[in-house]
This record gives sequence, C-alpha cells and structure tokens, in this order.
Amino acid sequence: MNPKSYWCLSTLSFFILTILSICENTVIGDNHANKPNIVFILSDDLGYGDVACYNSDSKIPTPNIDLLAKEGILFTDAHSPSTVCTPTRYSFLTGRMAFRNGMKGVFTGAGGPCLIENNRLTIAKMLKEQNYTTAMFGKWHVGLTFYDTGGKPILKNGLDAVKRIDYKRPITDGPLHQGFDYFFGTACCPTTDWLYAYIDGDKIPTPPTHIVDRKPLPKHPYSKDNRPGLIAPGFDLEEVDMVFLQKSIEFLESHKKNSPNKPFFLFHSTQAVHLPSFPGRVFKGTTQSGPHGDFIFELDFIVGALVKKIDQLGFNENTLIIFTSDNGPEVPTSIDMRKQYKHDGAKPWRGVKRDQWEGGHRIPFIARWPKKIKSGSISDQTICLTDIMATCATLSGAKLPNDAAEDSFDILPALLNETEKPIREYTLHQTISLALAIRNGEWKFLDHKGSGGNNYEREGEWGMKQFSLPEISPDAPGQLYNLKNDPGETKNLYNKYPEIVKKLKSKLEEYKKNGHSRSIK
Repeated sequence: MNPKSYWCLSTLSFFILTILSICENTVIGDNHANKPNIVFILSDDLGYGDVACYNSDSKIPTPNIDLLAKEGILFTDAHSPSTVCTPTRYSFLTGRMAFRNGMKGVFTGAGGPCLIENNRLTIAKMLKEQNYTTAMFGKWHVGLTFYDTGGKPILKNGLDAVKRIDYKRPITDGPLHQGFDYFFGTACCPTTDWLYAYIDGDKIPTPPTHIVDRKPLPKHPYSKDNRPGLIAPGFDLEEVDMVFLQKSIEFLESHKKNSPNKPFFLFHSTQAVHLPSFPGRVFKGTTQSGPHGDFIFELDFIVGALVKKIDQLGFNENTLIIFTSDNGPEVPTSIDMRKQYKHDGAKPWRGVKRDQWEGGHRIPFIARWPKKIKSGSISDQTICLTDIMATCATLSGAKLPNDAAEDSFDILPALLNETEKPIREYTLHQTISLALAIRNGEWKFLDHKGSGGNNYEREGEWGMKQFSLPEISPDAPGQLYNLKNDPGETKNLYNKYPEIVKKLKSKLEEYKKNGHSRSIK
C-alpha cells in the first residue's frame, strides 16, 4: 500500500510515518556522509612548476587550479610512483609499485594485455564493494586486449596490429573488468598512439576507418608526436579533452538525478598536457606561452569546469577532490618552454619526465574537501600516488587485505592536517627502465648511475646535454643526495656517507624481496 494513504487516517499515524521517514533519510544521509564522494583528476605530464601556485615565475595562468589550492590543501612533497605514465597509473589503481610485475616502458597502440592482474584488488573494485558508483573517463593506458576476427588476442602495437582488430568483439580486461561501472575513453594516449578511437564500456562504437591526416594539424616544435595510425570518423585530435570533460559532467548530472544518496568515485584522466600539445580550438592563443601554454590553460579550464559542476549540483561539501599529475614535464616541451618563454615546468627541481631526479616525479598535488580540509593549507608531508588507495579504504570503511595495496599508506591525517608525524618513513621511486630509488626523510638514494631515463649525453636541439651537471663522484655505482641541503641534487654524497647508502640500499632490497613497503599484519 502507498504510505501516503495513511496520511489521513489519524494524526498519530501521520506523525509516526513522518518520524519513520525522517529516520530513514537520516540513515541514508549519515551513511553517505561517512562515505564521501571522491573525484580524482589526473593530468598527464604536468610538471611541478607548470602551475602558478607552485611556481611564482610561471608564465602560464592557472586560476582554477590556484583557487582549488586556496580552498583546500597544497602538498609540496608529493610524488608519482614512476617517472612515466603506465606504471604510475597501475600503481595508483592498485596501491602497488609497478616494478613488482616486471614490465618496462609503457603501452602503445592496441596495447595489452592489461597490466593489472585479474585477481588484484583495485581502488575501483574496493569502492564498488563499499556501494560506490564508479566511473572513469579519459586515458586508460594500463593495457587492454583487443581480438582479431579469429578470436585471437592482439598483444602487439603498431599500425598492423590496429588493422587486425575485430571491433565487434568486446574487450575482456579493460576498466569495466577492473571495478568501474562506467568507462568512456581511449586505450592509450589519445593523440599519440596508432589507435585513434573512443572506447565506450568494452567496445569501440565508431571504429577507425582511415590513416590519420596530419596536414591540417598544428605545426609547432612538438606537434609531431602522434603516430600515423588509424582514426575513427569524428575523432577530433584537438577536442579530445573536451569530450572527456563532457562525459564526466554528464555522469555527475546523471548521478545527481538517479542516485543522489549513493556515493560515487570519479576518475577523470586527461590527455592534457601530453605531447603533441594540441589545445582545443577555443584555447588557442589564450596565453603568451605558445601551444603548450595554451594546453595547460585548457587543463586549468577543465579542472574549473568539474569543480563548478560539483558545486552546482550540491556535491561540494561531501566531495573530496584531488588534482595531480602522473609524472614530470616532457623533454621537448621543457626545452622549448625554457628557451622560448622562460617557463620552467620542473622548477625548482632537477630533471624532467623519465628522470629519477625530483623533476621527474615530484608533482603538483592539491585536495579540496569543504569543512574537512582547512582552506589555504600547505603540507610538506612526503606522499605518493600509491597512497590514494589506502586513503580511500579509510574513507569508505573498507579493510585492505594483506595481498593488496602493498605500497599504499593512509594520508587522510595529512589531508586533514591532523598530524605532523611523517606518514611515510620510506618512499619508493621507479623509472621507465625499472631503475629504483628510495627516500628516507632528507636522504634519497638512487640505485643506479645517471638519470635512469633520459640520455644526458645527447646533443642537438632536443638533446639533454645542455642540462647535464658535473659528476662529483663519477666512480660511484649509485647516487645519494641530501634534499634538505641540496634540493637540486647537485652533490652526489655516495662516497661520503657509505653508512647511509648501506642503510637505504638494504631497506630497498628488503622491500623488493618482501613484496611490500607498508606494514602487513
């Protein structure tokens, strides 16, 4: 029977029903209040110095990101787990350092199989178990498997691999199989790799039909990064991020309409500001810093649009928003931006993307959660993107099993500014080549020579030779830096402090052997 029919029976029944209704709504509200919405915005190749609130000498306006920091907390010692994108994304999604599965490099083209093991707990699976609606829009780049017409998996990259795909067959190891209820995006870098087409769920609704025509694309020093792959009709290389933004906005609006009392997890993964630096048409010429500056400005717009929509829909007070990057700035853009526009995307750190030095993995990290995070806060806590999973476990009430999130630490006390005690005693770093480093307070040990990624002997216009520094200990097999006294990592102290090298190398070997760096009970 319709409860409204009781309304006229008696005053007593009316009050009883009213009280019951209030109690029911309170329970739902309290449950949701204890499980906040979580929005994770991951930019691509955005350096520490690319954001104005991190770099007072920045030549690029980022008003929306700056406002997010003003309304929340800014971390000065946040790190990507890797210096390139695929392993960073794996580590964020699983809370586990990617070097543990042994894959070098990044996925390209068709890509696959998925780097995330079938039985591995992901942040999306975990939150889904806690009654979250989970959605991802944008660049996946953790590998997924397409099949040919004979049903055989395509595990190679390149144009020939893309030509073999049977687009009628569903993907069997993509985001939907890793805990996401909704996905719309691309397999790898949407404007770089051989497959230029959108994935909706587990299929490509509009398959690619022809070789991408580069003639109408912008011409600038770093516009040639996209490969001559197959492109789908209507796939506009300059408007990819606007498509991703629209999908996230549509999700937020739909969730508000259909499931307002259910918490959600939204992972928005941008193409911006990865090469080839194709800003949307309305953003061209919006800065005085060329196409890459315009691309960063577009990224800032995207952040502002998502925050605005969250606020408009009334989600703001119960939504934790995190904005960050997957690694440091790319080589060509870093070189050209320094030369042409006096803008240093890695400032004040040494190194760029692929380098084990700080510029390769120290990243912007900003969080906002009204009434929870104090506005205008700044934290010098050392944190890593692997830590998001353990933090979300605490926020959602999930309990992490021992075989999950092996390198993840709960940073909620740091977000809420409830502790001055270091959350992490040690932090691990890895490069594209699987070279490793370990951080302990002010000390950082690199278990390798050189940058671990880029070639600093290469000369020429795009060579890194111009940024090489004199080697203080050329005979040393590794590197040791004191970041407190030498934040620029200019003085290798490997030979001067052998006891510290021994301690850090021993701890690194322990973490490698044990398979985890967080305490396992």
